Amino acid sequence: MSLTCGPRLGLPDLGVGLGLRSQHVNQVLRERPAIDWFEVITENYLDNHGWQRHALRQVAEHYPVVLHGVSLSIGSADPLDRAYLASLRQLAKDIGARWVSDHLCWTGVAGQTTHDLLPLPLTERTLSHVVARIQQVQDVLQQPLVIENPSSYARFQADTLPEWEFIARMAGRAGCGLLLDVNNVYVSSVNHGFDAQAYIDALPAQRVVQMHLAGHRPCEGYILDTHDAPVSPAVWRLYRHAVGRTGPVSTLLEWDDHIPALDELHAEALKARAWLAPAEPAGSASTTHSPPHRPAGPPASQAAHGYPQLAGAEFGA
Repeated sequence: MSLTCGPRLGLPDLGVGLGLRSQHVNQVLRERPAIDWFEVITENYLDNHGWQRHALRQVAEHYPVVLHGVSLSIGSADPLDRAYLASLRQLAKDIGARWVSDHLCWTGVAGQTTHDLLPLPLTERTLSHVVARIQQVQDVLQQPLVIENPSSYARFQADTLPEWEFIARMAGRAGCGLLLDVNNVYVSSVNHGFDAQAYIDALPAQRVVQMHLAGHRPCEGYILDTHDAPVSPAVWRLYRHAVGRTGPVSTLLEWDDHIPALDELHAEALKARAWLAPAEPAGSASTTHSPPHRPAGPPASQAAHGYPQLAGAEFGA
């Protein structure tokens, strides 16, 4: 089914938010800091009906809250987990979640979970498979699902579509929203040698309802998406370019390891407001703010030098 309802699927710009982490929950409830909104990891609360669920309800009474999942496994060949979806729908209802998001990936197969966000073969067959599954999830949730672009380190030899085209066509056919993770675009652009701004320019701007910002770590010839450091200048510039196309949308800072104090996190997130103006106008040349030191790489149809292509069967419906 298609649940489109106008620009951004009728979803509001919540401002600049933070991922709600367990070490900050008591402080948030006690002090109610002036943070625009919170995103919570779905699986931390899904089957928890004790204090954590109670605390989340209290947070949701005072702040907009969004659910962000890591185990929907929208690209898996396994059937969708109907018990998971029922619990997800109930959790979203309990806390009045503004929307529900997850990743374009698979996390397990044959009933086994890898606890990782694994890449998909980007083919027409996979596209049809993912679109059908998103529509099934939206039927259960009775609201649009918001899908995030992943960071990646390898590609499949079977790939026939660049990731940006896959995502754009997916959003149009499934009627879903997009969570544009700007850091993930930058990380993958370095790892695979594509133009990060061209990627963003190819996405349907009206489908982007949220953006993610995060830190990363340079490694030997690639970048690792670690969420344990401040946002890099290159990612901030790419964010400005993205907002120049989409206009202001809900923006969230992710920080998942070596987590600093809440005030420090909030200060890092609020830098987003300074990068919103002057925003780069839509349609500007993609080289205007090209990320520095991006290695020359192959076209999207090839694997980047030094990174593996993954052989194997495609995922079928």
